[in-house]
Amino acid sequence: MLTTRQKLWRHYWYATLRLSDLADGPKPFTLMGERIVLFLDGEGVPAAMMDRCCHRTARLSKGWCEDGLIVCGYHGWAYDRHGALARIPQFSPEQVVPRLAVKSYHCTAKYGYAWVCLEEPYAAIPEIPEDTMPGYRRIQQFHDVWKTSPLRLMENSFDNAHFAFVHQNTFGQISQPIPEKYEITETEYGFEAETIITIANPPMAHRITGTTEPTTRRHMRNKWFMPFCRRLDIEYPSGLRHIIFNSATPIDDGTIRLAQILYRNDREEDCSTDALIAWDAVIVEEDRDILESTDPDATVDMSRKVESHMPSDRPGMIMRRRLLAALQAHGEEEVSEAVPAVSVPVAPTLMPHERVA
Repeated sequence: MLTTRQKLWRHYWYATLRLSDLADGPKPFTLMGERIVLFLDGEGVPAAMMDRCCHRTARLSKGWCEDGLIVCGYHGWAYDRHGALARIPQFSPEQVVPRLAVKSYHCTAKYGYAWVCLEEPYAAIPEIPEDTMPGYRRIQQFHDVWKTSPLRLMENSFDNAHFAFVHQNTFGQISQPIPEKYEITETEYGFEAETIITIANPPMAHRITGTTEPTTRRHMRNKWFMPFCRRLDIEYPSGLRHIIFNSATPIDDGTIRLAQILYRNDREEDCSTDALIAWDAVIVEEDRDILESTDPDATVDMSRKVESHMPSDRPGMIMRRRLLAALQAHGEEEVSEAVPAVSVPVAPTLMPHERVA
């Protein structure tokens, strides 16, 4: 599936830039192949619009903010958060400003990010109860560009079979390649998946897990939110909760911006922010290295048999089925240029002297 060529995904919310990134002025962002500009209005609320002045098409992200307006750096035309032209400095005070506007987009603040939806939203931004729950702290972990697609990231998040191999230097156990199964309950928004797995617990992870034992267990109660958000909820026997929320925000058909937010039910003095970021950074880089080697055009129409599957792929196969069904329900078919990776081996041709008489 070539994500940006599917109109349906324009109707969902995506985490774009952190609000702190906008504190010093407007910033550019590419969402679903569309160039937008993000800025904070006079109330400190994020706004998003096309990154293109309606005068001479200069990028508004080259400008600045003033009195709650975004000002084009070319001729100083200024727009409000809804994209309406509010000021032309070349006009005299008595001249009426033309009724012109730059296309604006749905934009709101949540979890420290500016969230954007390019069209009328079909679903709300996923809820994270711990964000306002006493006893939990929010840590902004990663905000990186990956050369992959959002579906690759999402299905990898629920793929227990890759732990032993991709994460063999952190928590995976290569001597235990057979993965635990998820108990999956499909929901209107996606699905919930629960499992308990045994993991390696190297010294670097002791404060993360709350134990010094060589192995420990993860009770995982995870959620997938269509199309490209997930919640990884890990509870250790120590009682520690390690809850990761991701938005795999599509930039173009082969690139995403991965937003990762962590919630913990301990204190800074128990396990520092730096230690938590350092531990998850190693794991994230292990995932990135392998996912960037895959074809970002992950096929959702499995009848095309572009890729083969195994039983532990069930969460990803549910994702693909649900995404395809959603596209078809809105009058779309999958747009894909993926070349099949599956073929049937051909029996070798025997030389005359090798044939059995």
